[in-house]
Amino acid sequence: MSDLQDKQLQNGVSADGSVSADGIDRRGFLKCMAWAGTGLVWTFAGGVPTSRAFGEGARGGSGSDFTFVQISDSHIGFNKPANTDVTATLQKALAKIDGASQAPDFLIHTGDLTHSSKPSEFDTLDQLLKARRQVFYVPGEHDTSVDDGKMYLARYGKGTKGSGWYSFDHKGVHFVGLNNVAQLEGMGKLGQTQIDWLKDDLHAVKSSTPVVVFAHIPLWAVYPDWGWGTADSEQAFAALKRFGSVTVLNGHIHQVMQKVEGNVKFHTAMSTAFPQPAPGAAPSPGPMKVPAERLQSVLGITDVSFVAQHRELAVVDSTLSEDKAEKRVLGL
Repeated sequence: MSDLQDKQLQNGVSADGSVSADGIDRRGFLKCMAWAGTGLVWTFAGGVPTSRAFGEGARGGSGSDFTFVQISDSHIGFNKPANTDVTATLQKALAKIDGASQAPDFLIHTGDLTHSSKPSEFDTLDQLLKARRQVFYVPGEHDTSVDDGKMYLARYGKGTKGSGWYSFDHKGVHFVGLNNVAQLEGMGKLGQTQIDWLKDDLHAVKSSTPVVVFAHIPLWAVYPDWGWGTADSEQAFAALKRFGSVTVLNGHIHQVMQKVEGNVKFHTAMSTAFPQPAPGAAPSPGPMKVPAERLQSVLGITDVSFVAQHRELAVVDSTLSEDKAEKRVLGL
């Protein structure tokens, strides 16, 4: 982490250097963020999650059951100073995926596909992703703000429930895609109808089954003052308590943050479009301009591996511009 990042993390820290007045442990909590884009291969083998950087062989020489890639916040159509060519940086991210040593089974896009929900923006995204393997989507608020998500649902909502929630199974893992942007009230919100559906969906799933939940806005309270959380997420997680392995993937905040709470591992992804400030490090959230030569170093993707025989979640961060990585481990 650079001196500049360390300085930003110090803003608002209390006299003892630990917790600020707003209750955030900026040294312990914010330092687990990566400002340098991510490149993670998540692999399932035996239902145990681990991860590795692009180009790194699976640990111990053992293969994985499968890999999948998370991309987020592509904001196609955005052209402000923070990034005047978001299509090019998305293409860079996709090229990085194509260069991985193990091809992913599918991609997950955790929302804000577009910036303004325009047909031309959706068209551009489709052209970039159509040659990829299957892509699973959930909407962000930028995909639904113009027409309540009608265009998004027409393109990506076939077979989904309500405003775009659904589940599927893949090689012994249960995936659940949720929409927490349809009822925005400061923070994200799932709504009782979706929560009831989630409970019904999980009812027939064995507690030994690994579960991956993905949605746009974080499903944990990252920074409520900026709306970075989901107001009714606790009701949803009540239905997930009986599962031994739950992984939650989100976007929206354009930076990597991680948390382990009981049986649940939370991970938010970098954007492929532009960075945002660390929580509380600016007056408000929004596109953050960095020098042009640094832009690709603060953008990235999440390429995830779950490998057997490793009882930990190891997180390795890399950037779109280089292969250097920063590794952190979260115990399961």
